[in-house]
Amino acid sequence: MNREIRTDLAIELRENVSDRRNMPGVKVKTVVNEDRSIKTTTITVLDEIGEKNLGKAKGQYITIECSKLKEYEESIHEPLRAELEGRLRELMGHAGNILVVGLGNRQVTPDSIGPLVIDNLYVTRHLDTPGKPDLVMSAICPGVMAQTGIETVDIVRGICDEIDVETVVAIDALAARRSKRLGCTIQLTDTGISPGSGVGNDRQELSKNSLGVPVVSIGIPTVIDAGLFGGDALSGMFVTPRSIDSLVRSGARVIGYAVNMAVHHLSIADIDALVG
Repeated sequence: MNREIRTDLAIELRENVSDRRNMPGVKVKTVVNEDRSIKTTTITVLDEIGEKNLGKAKGQYITIECSKLKEYEESIHEPLRAELEGRLRELMGHAGNILVVGLGNRQVTPDSIGPLVIDNLYVTRHLDTPGKPDLVMSAICPGVMAQTGIETVDIVRGICDEIDVETVVAIDALAARRSKRLGCTIQLTDTGISPGSGVGNDRQELSKNSLGVPVVSIGIPTVIDAGLFGGDALSGMFVTPRSIDSLVRSGARVIGYAVNMAVHHLSIADIDALVG
């Protein structure tokens, strides 16, 4: 039985193409930092031809790879946070009213990155002070459909309409094909996200088409398709690293702090004091 091995990562879809250097409609740029600890690959799908060749919607897919993301140490993460902060600012543009959506299920560790990121955010929409920043951030963990009975897109659309959100930043756990990318890869896109797509539980997408505002998504792969190991008995199953608890905590902290820095221009010390 042959079936497609699932992945949410654009970089892996490109790797799976035999003639990856000749993909009309797809532009690729890779940058490595000075000490070669961070590799950033930007894949831009330019048109419908590129969509067909890569299997991804038109837009940007930025993959940041850093093995040190697995290490729960603030000083090690400083250059990674800076890279993520800069890329996030590029994708958010000049939005002033930002809603961060933590997708996933807090009770299921590999799927808990979204809610854990929300725990690391400094939300400011409720503040009514003279020094209120120009960029306002609110946040929500909408849960999963099995918990709410409501499509996530309907919950988020209602919030966007009610508080005039200008940009949604959606955070979710992803699926990968290569175990080396679990917990140490971050993908950002400006095309939105379909919650659960990587594990075959596709829900309605969060995108500009469905919400009426730009959607930036950020994710870290936490599972791989067990079908990679062969055998029909593993069909539909996913595996995750033994150290998944520490991986999701570390990844969520890096993403959360990078979002704070991108939106509020705060230092790590300031974020620590404000988030607690």
